[in-house]
Formats: sequence, C-alpha cells, structure tokens
Amino acid sequence: MIVRLVQRVVILLAGLVVSSVMVFAFMAVLPGDPARVALGVNASPSAVAQLREEFGLDRPLVNQYLGWVRGLVTFHPGNSYISHAAIGPQIADRLQVTLWLVGAGMVIACILAVPMGTLMAMRHRRPSGLFLSALSQVGVAVPAFLAGILLITVFAVGLGWLPANGWTPPAQDPVLFLKQLVLPALSLGLVQAAVLTRYVRSAVLDVLREDYLRTARAKGLRPTRALLRHGLRNAAVPVVTVMGLQLATLLVGAVVIERVFAIPGLGSLLLDSVANRDLIMVQDVVMIIAAAVLLVNFLVDAVYLMIDPRLRADAS
Repeated sequence: MIVRLVQRVVILLAGLVVSSVMVFAFMAVLPGDPARVALGVNASPSAVAQLREEFGLDRPLVNQYLGWVRGLVTFHPGNSYISHAAIGPQIADRLQVTLWLVGAGMVIACILAVPMGTLMAMRHRRPSGLFLSALSQVGVAVPAFLAGILLITVFAVGLGWLPANGWTPPAQDPVLFLKQLVLPALSLGLVQAAVLTRYVRSAVLDVLREDYLRTARAKGLRPTRALLRHGLRNAAVPVVTVMGLQLATLLVGAVVIERVFAIPGLGSLLLDSVANRDLIMVQDVVMIIAAAVLLVNFLVDAVYLMIDPRLRADAS
C-alpha cells in the first residue's frame, strides 16, 4: 500500500510540473504585451519598459517560469498586472467561496444519486425504475447554467423564497449565507446527481448479478439487506472514479454558475481577469484549478486503496 501511495505521489508531482509548463507556455505565446495593456495604448515606451522590468517580463522565459513556480510554491504568486495588488490574498478569498459552492454541490449530488441509483437498479424492470431512469436522463441533458436560471425563475422570482444572487460570508450572517448557497449548489448538484445516478445504477446492477450476492440471498438474507451488507462496498469502487471526475467537473462548472448567481468565487475572478487581460492572474487561477483536479485524482486513488482490498493485496 505504501509503495502504491508513493507511486501516486510521484505521478501527482509529475502532473503538476507538466501542467505548470503547459499553462505558462500557453500564456507566453498569447499576443499582446501585459505592460502595454496595463498602462494603456498611449503610454510612453519608457513607462512600458519600466513596468516590464518591474514585473520581470524582460527576463528570459526560463527565468520567468522558475520565478513564477517559486512564487506558487511559497504562496507568493506576485502582483496583478492591472491593480498591482497581491494575487495570493485575492485567490485565497475567492477559493474559499468556490470550495463552499463545490462542496455543497457534491454533497447534494451524493445524497440524491446513491439512494436513487440503488433504487433504480433494484427496480430496473418495474415502472418506478423506468420512471426514475427517464428522469435521470432528462437531468443529464440539462446544463448547470440552465438549471440555475430555472431555479432562479421559480424559487427567487416566482415564489420569492430564496435570493436570486449575491454572497454573504458564513461568519457574517449564517442564515443569509445558507439562503444564498441553496440555489447555486442545487444548480450544480442536481445536474451532477443525474449523471452519478446512472453510474450508481450500473454498478449496483453488476453487483446484483454476482454469485456471492445470490449465495447471501440463498442463506436467507432479504435482497435489500444482502445488498447493503455485501454489495454496496464493491459497487462503490467504480462509483468513486466517477465521483472524482465529477468533482473536477464541478470545479470547472462553478465558473459559469458563479457568473449566473453573481458569486465572487474563483470562476468570477478568472473571467474578470480574462476580460481585463490580467494574464498573471489568469495564469495563477488556471494553475490552481489544474492542481485541484490533479489532487482530486490523487485522492481518488488513495480511496481505492482503502475500499478495495485487492489493491492492497497486490501492493503487498
């Protein structure tokens, strides 16, 4: 098990290095001079040259890359090209907002998908199972931003139960925080729940056909109890993979949802930075998202080792 974890750590570090090189190279080849954009088209050449020197843009690309990576590792990613404010505190403030949103969306997806997918598998030849299957197919076809608009129309505009947008830190007003979190979290969670439900159904169906589950039922266990006692852990192995991928999808999907609900998260910061051509901010935010996706994949591999004894046996 330790050997496998070490291997996964090495893969994680290699992925971070490759991702950083790709992100930096992509930003480096974009047309335009960040110093010229920051100062405006009427800036003098001397002012542009001075700003390029201040930001280190006059150094060789290799030195720029190493300096950028060093700043990320030491949590000092530099200053914005536009506002000259420190980037680290801005990303930290926005990241915690996004984590609340993504975490709540994932919890909603799991709470809905696991029991619904299991029920669909156990009733896959009955009308109720067919109805739930059709319902999940509709959910898969609806994009998260459209779900958000529909939820705003019904619960914010029509019924007036919840606010349509905005964000309040939980320490400032917990009740208002929860009210403002409900609709965007549902927008992310409902769509991902529909996708996850299909995988849970497929995994549980495969387990229901296994010989050991037939043996458990032959010994007198009811089908539901046999599944809960012997089947769900095996069904969880493929589902964990999908959950990891969906968590990464939620991180990317939050970019659009934050814009729909006017939430000051990492996605909004990224879109604003792109609009302002604040390339260093874009570079840092994209790298943070890439690192989060790689970290999720690493955690999925670690969970595999805990829930699948076959992997631990192979590692030993």
